Amino acid sequence: MTQVIASQIPATSTRTGRGRAATAGLWTLQVLGAALFAFSAVPKLMLAEATTESAAVLGVGSWFFVVIGLLELAGAIALLVPILSGLAASCFIALMVGALATQVIFFDGFAWYMPLVGLALVAPVAWARRDQTGRLFRILRRR
Repeated sequence: MTQVIASQIPATSTRTGRGRAATAGLWTLQVLGAALFAFSAVPKLMLAEATTESAAVLGVGSWFFVVIGLLELAGAIALLVPILSGLAASCFIALMVGALATQVIFFDGFAWYMPLVGLALVAPVAWARRDQTGRLFRILRRR
């Protein structure tokens, strides 16, 4: 199934008319975003002390942060897969909006800028890869 999908959507979009510099910039954002979210997942998956303290403040179990860490790691990998990168970036936008709200509401704005950094990295990717995301959904609907 993955070969069928991969053959229907080019790895680099030649139809968009994007130049080499724009394509290189987009891949740079994808790699930086993937690195940010992969590194962000590590303390959550290892249940670092700060993670368990944050869980206590929020009134959720540590499992909540393990799930978030798994989602971040999966999304980081998906940012590097051309057919999935737009969808992953869109999901990260939702995650970062929630993270920003959490920082402001529960943690008095401590580290409020971190979700904004994540947003700045993935929002252009979501926008630039929106055609691939649409194609992905059309292919999946046909199945």
